[in-house]
Parts: sequence; structure tokens; C-alpha cells
Amino acid sequence: MYSYTKKRKSRIVRLIVLLFTLVLISVTLIGFAANKEEKSQALSANPPIVPTKQQSLDGKPDRIYKVVIDAGHGGKDPGAEGASGKREKHFTLSLSQKVYELLKQENMFEPHLTRNDDTFIDLDVRPDIANQMEADVLLSIHANTYKDENVGGIETFYRFDENIELAQTMHNQVVKAMGFRDRGIRNEELKVLSLSKVPAILLEVGYLTNPAEEAVLLGEDGQDRAAKAIVEGLKQYFKNNSEEAIIQS
Repeated sequence: MYSYTKKRKSRIVRLIVLLFTLVLISVTLIGFAANKEEKSQALSANPPIVPTKQQSLDGKPDRIYKVVIDAGHGGKDPGAEGASGKREKHFTLSLSQKVYELLKQENMFEPHLTRNDDTFIDLDVRPDIANQMEADVLLSIHANTYKDENVGGIETFYRFDENIELAQTMHNQVVKAMGFRDRGIRNEELKVLSLSKVPAILLEVGYLTNPAEEAVLLGEDGQDRAAKAIVEGLKQYFKNNSEEAIIQS
């Protein structure tokens, strides 16, 4: 009788311990679920700020993009003669310097000029400058010419298919800003593009032989608009590519 009673009491104790353990586990699980729900609601109300490819947590860009701005012609190579008799080399240098100054104000860019004065630079050297520094973009700036003064508009040239997006993005921004006829983007075997090992395009911002377009291209306001459009085009291009890189990763 004593042995049976002792065994019974032992079973009751084990049962009580088991029930207590089950209650403790249940309380813990309920608390965990409630805490998880609170965190989920808090995250929904205040989603975390995830830095983009270009922006790190400290506000500084993760990547600095090297942009080489090539002012077409120069020195003994004056380029096109405009309706007023002024030459293309002066326009390209002036606009390139404006683009350079604007890019310097953006902490995501490291701009460089192939020329900063009226000097002649061989066509072989221009892309080599970009190649040597492993630039992210080579942008050659020009203005067009034609025997008919009524012809006008903006054209953008690229050499390799991988540069189509760069050409189209830049072209769209410049056309929108200048309001000239959209003559589209074209694939051309231009030397400055063919010798470039980095993404490269050539912008024909307008026709100097068109009196109306020349007045805009040589004017301060017109050049300011063109420069801002070029910078916006570069920002849009790198933004698109950084977002694609994040998605792929």
C-alpha cells in the first residue's frame, strides 16, 4: 500500500510539472507572437531607409563617376562656321566648361576636360584620355552645319550597341531642354567613339548654320539650358544603371 501511494504521488508531481511547463511555453509563444506583431506594425508605419547604390548611410555617394567632357575641335581645327561667322570650337569649349562647373557641384561626379582652352587635340588622344583614367563616360560636344540654313535639330551619335541607353537618355534630356527638332540617335563610326573603351557618345546640340538655333546656342541662357540638360541626362543614366544593378544583385 505504501509503495502504491508513493508511486501515485510521484505521477501526480510529474503531471503537475508537465502542465506547468506547457503553460510556461504557451505564455512564451503568445508573448513572442505579440512582440513580432508590434515590430511588424512599427516597420509598416516607419519603413527602414535603404541606401541606394549612389547613396550610403552617411549621405555620401558609394560611387564617384568619372566623366570626361570633350569640347569638339579647337586650335587649328575651328569646326563649323555658323550663320554669324563664329566658329564651332568656341561654342563647344564654352558649353563644355559650363557642364564641367555644374558637375563639380554634384558629389557623385568627378569631371574632366579634354581641353580647357583653344588648343588642338588629335582625335586619337581624346578617347585615350578617357581610356587611361577608366572613365565612366566620354561625352564629346559638337554643333552641326549644313548648306541649307533652314535645317536644324539635335542629333546624338553612338558607336557600340551597349551605349544606346546612354545616347537615348542624354538625347531626350537635351531635346526637351532646347526645344529644337528631334533628329534622333544614330550609330556612326566616328573616330572619337570607335577608339573609346568606355561608354561614349557625341552630341550635336544644334545647327550653327541655322540662324535661330545659332542665336540660342551662342547665348548665355541657351548654353545654361544645354549644360543643365546634359548634367540631368548623366544623373538619370547613372541612376537607371545603379537601380538595375541593385535589382540584379
